[in-house]
Amino acid sequence: MWVILVGIAIVITFLNLYLYSIGKDYKLAMALGLSFTTLTLCAEYSLVSDWVDAEDWSALMDVVPGMERALWFLTIASILLNITPILLERKRKR
Repeated sequence: MWVILVGIAIVITFLNLYLYSIGKDYKLAMALGLSFTTLTLCAEYSLVSDWVDAEDWSALMDVVPGMERALWFLTIASILLNITPILLERKRKR
């Protein structure tokens, strides 16, 4: 499930940047990009919760340390990419 959500988040984030670059309203795409990023994090948390319930400690030890770093990086990148149009718009108005 998280793979689908992250794919949608990436596509919508680039749609957000594209809409801004052609001068169209990008705010809905920005909100959707951030929302799908959040849903991806929730799906990952649910996956880890399932592993804890199943007491699958090997899966937790193998995947979670690397997944944590990746999720932090991708979430920060998503936030920065999605708010870039707002920052550029503010800079242009000055």
